[in-house]
Amino acid sequence: MNNKEHVEKVDSLFTSIAARYDLINDIQSFGLHRLWKQRIVKMASLIEGEDALDICCGTGDLALRLVKRNARVVGLDMNRPMLNVALNQLSRLESISANLLQADALALPFNTSSFDLVTIAYGLRNVSDYQVGLLEVLRVLKPGGRLLILDFGKPSNWVIRKLYYLYLKLVLPVFGLIFCGKPNAYAYILKSLRKYPAQEGVSTILSKIGFNKIKVTNIIFGTMSIHSAQKK
Repeated sequence: MNNKEHVEKVDSLFTSIAARYDLINDIQSFGLHRLWKQRIVKMASLIEGEDALDICCGTGDLALRLVKRNARVVGLDMNRPMLNVALNQLSRLESISANLLQADALALPFNTSSFDLVTIAYGLRNVSDYQVGLLEVLRVLKPGGRLLILDFGKPSNWVIRKLYYLYLKLVLPVFGLIFCGKPNAYAYILKSLRKYPAQEGVSTILSKIGFNKIKVTNIIFGTMSIHSAQKK
C-alpha cells in the first residue's frame, strides 16, 4: 500500500467512527485512557502562555486538557468529522485559546520553531512514515521544545505480549461491531501495532534525527507507553 492509499484508508476509518470514538475508547480501556492523557499534560510542565501543538488531535480530548492549563493550543488532524467533534467539545468552554486545523501530520503548515510543546496521542502509529512525521515535529519545535507521544506499546514480556495481542485480536472487533456495526473499526489497531516500532524503535528514530533527553515511560507492563524528548 502506498502513502496515498494509506492516508485514504485511515481517513475513511476515522470518518466512520468519529461520533463514537470517545465512547469506544472509554469501554476498551475502562476509562484509563483519560488518566494517561492527563499524565501527558502533567509531564508537559506547561507554563502559562506557551504554544502547544496537538498532532492527530482527533476529538480534542487532549487539546482540551492543554487549553485548561492556559496554553495556546493548535489541534491538528486530517479527518474533518473528528475535528467537528473536537470543535463541539472546545466550544463548551467559556473562553478558549485554541485553533483547530485540518492538515497532514507529514507536512505541518507551520514555520520552523513555532511551538514550545508538541503532543501526539495515539496518532504516530497511524502515519505512513514515522521518521518523516517526527522530522516535521522537530522542525516546528522551538529549541528546547518538548515532545510527548502516547501510544500502544509492545510489552517486553512475551507472555504478556501474547495475551495483549489476543485481547486486541478477539475483543476489539466485538466493540467495533456493537458500536459501529463494523468489526474492523478497531481491528486495525493490532495490525498497525505489529508494524509500529513502539518503545525501542521510536526511541531510536528520535535519537537518530536529533532529539535528546529521550525517555520511555511504560504503562501497564508496556501495553502503553509515553515517549518524552526534547529538541536540542
